[in-house]
Amino acid sequence: MSQKTDLIRRSDDVTRPDLSRRLFLAGTAGTLAFLSGTGPASAAIQVADLRGSIDAPDLGLLPDQHADQSSAFQHALNTAVENGRALFLPGGNYPVSNIRFPSGTLIVGVPGRTRLVYQGGGGLLASTQDTSHISLSGVVFDGANRSLGEHTEGLLDFVNVTDLRLEDCIISGSTKTAIVVTRCSGEIRGCQISGAAEAGIWSNEAKGLSLTDNTVQDCAAGGIWIHRWSVGEDGTIVSGNRIERIASRHGGTGQWGNGINVFRAGGVVISGNRIADCAFSAIRSNSGSNVQIIGNSCLRSGEAAIYSEFEFEGAVISNNIVDGATTGISVANFMQGGRMAVVSGNLIRNLSDIGPYPAEVAGFGIGISVEADTTVTGNVIEGAPQYGMLLGWGPYLRNVAVSQNVLKDCRTGIAVTVVEDAGSASIQGNIIQGSKDLAIAGYRWTDQVTVDLSQSNDWEHLLIAGNIVRD
Repeated sequence: MSQKTDLIRRSDDVTRPDLSRRLFLAGTAGTLAFLSGTGPASAAIQVADLRGSIDAPDLGLLPDQHADQSSAFQHALNTAVENGRALFLPGGNYPVSNIRFPSGTLIVGVPGRTRLVYQGGGGLLASTQDTSHISLSGVVFDGANRSLGEHTEGLLDFVNVTDLRLEDCIISGSTKTAIVVTRCSGEIRGCQISGAAEAGIWSNEAKGLSLTDNTVQDCAAGGIWIHRWSVGEDGTIVSGNRIERIASRHGGTGQWGNGINVFRAGGVVISGNRIADCAFSAIRSNSGSNVQIIGNSCLRSGEAAIYSEFEFEGAVISNNIVDGATTGISVANFMQGGRMAVVSGNLIRNLSDIGPYPAEVAGFGIGISVEADTTVTGNVIEGAPQYGMLLGWGPYLRNVAVSQNVLKDCRTGIAVTVVEDAGSASIQGNIIQGSKDLAIAGYRWTDQVTVDLSQSNDWEHLLIAGNIVRD
């Protein structure tokens, strides 16, 4: 064979679908790092592993076919799993529905170019029952806004999966939730999720799950939900995610429209997330004990930016930035068992007294609101239209310590309940400047009933001392 003929043959090989993996393996260092998520050494290891994969076209699964490829896809997947090998999907569209993932599934696509397009009639993909070691990387899952089946909760639906790995994938166009994980362990990392008619990610009864470095945008009812059917330890880690433009299609007063929502799940860690433009809360924990909400940026929330409420015991809410909300931080519902919190080092500004529904209880425009067994220290609050801080509500106040905070340009600096049977509160060493009404005032429900308590305090349940008040 002449050198010229050999060169022509090589040129033809470049365009052949069954050789696309060779091009993928010979890609740039940036692509390798993207697949590995770490660095050159790990990338080289993963590429070495991928050389033992099976190309989908070798098993009769071809991209960009007009006909439904569900049977061909399932056959290719089962064959790869039976042989203990990864299935490599070249770039292109694969029209499929109701794919079942057995244990040992490992699928690798070309990021942004390998597309599984839902054809209707149930769901796009799901795990078989009680599976383990499912890994999907570099695949686009497109729901095409087609209806999901009555008993299908999400476009991607995983149940009882031990060690689920979903990495660097794109999930869009789901008519329900994008990803549902039930009783699963593992990690969802570096994925882009958008356009879901319900939530972006919905976890139920997790068994050791991490949701990290994902982007969740333009979902109609929620960003990330961490739920349990009954109160219990959960331990999910939600870290480094970017969550934006979350609507509340079902209305309500906070059940929907939250960036991150915890319900009945204990021990959840929520850290380092950027959450913007949610219809209700950036972060809302309902009956979630021992929750940690640390170092998040919460921008332009439609209601309270950060909530820890109802039947919980233990919350640490620290070092968060709240810029734009109706209430900065609320630790509430002592009457239903909500108690024990640390609220420290938060920065809260640009609050509004106009909420998404008619004002209830104390209304809107509050920097920090707490009730029981809570310390509030080292926070900075500026421009609260109603109260910089609200301590207690009616008789629901117990063991609250407020110290070393800075409250500037609030209508009332600190409002504290003086209703009969209210428990104790200590208000010491705070700086309160520019209060439009009083620096520290006693309230019976919504009625101010005292003079400025920073100047004169006759209430035995209150210790008020050492505060600096400036005009």
